[in-house]
Amino acid sequence: MKKVGIIMGSDSDLPVIRKAVEQLEALGIPYEVHVYSAHRTPVQARDFAVGARENGFGVLIAAAGMAAHLAGAIAANTTLPVIGIPCRSAALDGMDALLATVMMPRGIPVATVAIDGGANAALLAAQILAVEDAALAAKLDDKRASDAAAVLRKDAEIMQNL
Repeated sequence: MKKVGIIMGSDSDLPVIRKAVEQLEALGIPYEVHVYSAHRTPVQARDFAVGARENGFGVLIAAAGMAAHLAGAIAANTTLPVIGIPCRSAALDGMDALLATVMMPRGIPVATVAIDGGANAALLAAQILAVEDAALAAKLDDKRASDAAAVLRKDAEIMQNL
């Protein structure tokens, strides 16, 4: 199975990344996590992206706040799918990161999840990998069924208590 590469612009993004890691671990997907900044370590970020396919990655997730150029910088250096996670910041509550992540120029796409959407980034990465992996697709189907059953249990509890 291909790995998921997770890059965060700062270790302050770790709480968001932990949610992604939890989802990947629950699905049995191998991953690596790194801290590379689009601005402070651009050479290392570029080198990671350029070598990602050769190093066994199938999808990359990039999380950053504020200017949030990391996902775009990664996407500019690979044709692997890149999923951006805009991270909440004090200044504009993550809207700056959301807009910076989603507004990519034609030819350099970045799929973007919600502000602090680590869990959904991991699930989207899993869905991308599952296109060629029937066992992973079955795990995702099972997760969806389990999530739906949990909602229906809550519905039954509410109906019983009201």
